Order: sequence, then C-alpha cells, then structure tokens
Amino acid sequence: MKKVLVLCTGNSCRSQMAEAYLRYFAKDKAQIWSAGVDTHGVNKTAIAMMQEDGIDIASHTSNHIDEYQGIDFDFVITVCDNAQERCPYFPNQAKKIHQNFEDPSKVIGSEQEVLLSFRKVRQNIKNFCKQFVEEHL
Repeated sequence: MKKVLVLCTGNSCRSQMAEAYLRYFAKDKAQIWSAGVDTHGVNKTAIAMMQEDGIDIASHTSNHIDEYQGIDFDFVITVCDNAQERCPYFPNQAKKIHQNFEDPSKVIGSEQEVLLSFRKVRQNIKNFCKQFVEEHL
C-alpha cells in the first residue's frame, strides 16, 4: 500500500482538503496523511466547504510535519509554495510532487467573495487529487 503525505504551511485548509479528496479517490489503495510546517488548526470554512461536497473533515486535526518523520512515504505532495520551500528532507525515496493552490483563507472581501474563493480552490484540489490517484495509485 502506498503512503502519501500532503504538506502545506499550517495544515488548516488546502492540505486538509487534499487529504480528504485523496482518501476519497484512493479508497484502500493508499494511506494518506496531511501535515504542516506549522500548525494553525483546521479552518472552519474549509470544514463547511468540504461538507458542502459531501465529505466530513470536522474530526481532522492539524498536525506538524515532525510527527511523521519515521514514515517511509512513497509520495510527498506540497500544495503551497511556502511548504515546498520549507519541506524538510526525507531520507527515503519519496517522490515529491508540487502543486501550488491559492490560499482561500487569505482572501479579503465579502463573505460571498471568500466562499467563492474556497469553492474554486476546493474544485482545483479535487481535480488534482482525482488525477493524482489515476496516475500514481
């Protein structure tokens, strides 16, 4: 079984959504985790947006990369440029894949504009995860 880590800055939004979609599409083909180079807690709007698409991440936790140093990952996916730059060295042969997604939690605007941004990013992450599973798992 493949082991996949999704890495982001704070493990609060993009990596949480990616973890959930990878689990959804991969089913029993892989073990999926997410982490951050920092931890910021799981974003409440991300929880709501995933629930809107039928996936519950309310029980997810925000985890730090150091918690996973002993796991021999097959893939490490960075979902933001900051995480890619700060990604620690993994002493195994993990294939590193980078796909930067806009951080919807940083959008400043009306509630409608923020939700629109979250939905757009959610769809981009969903598409990426589906393609990743099809190509790599």
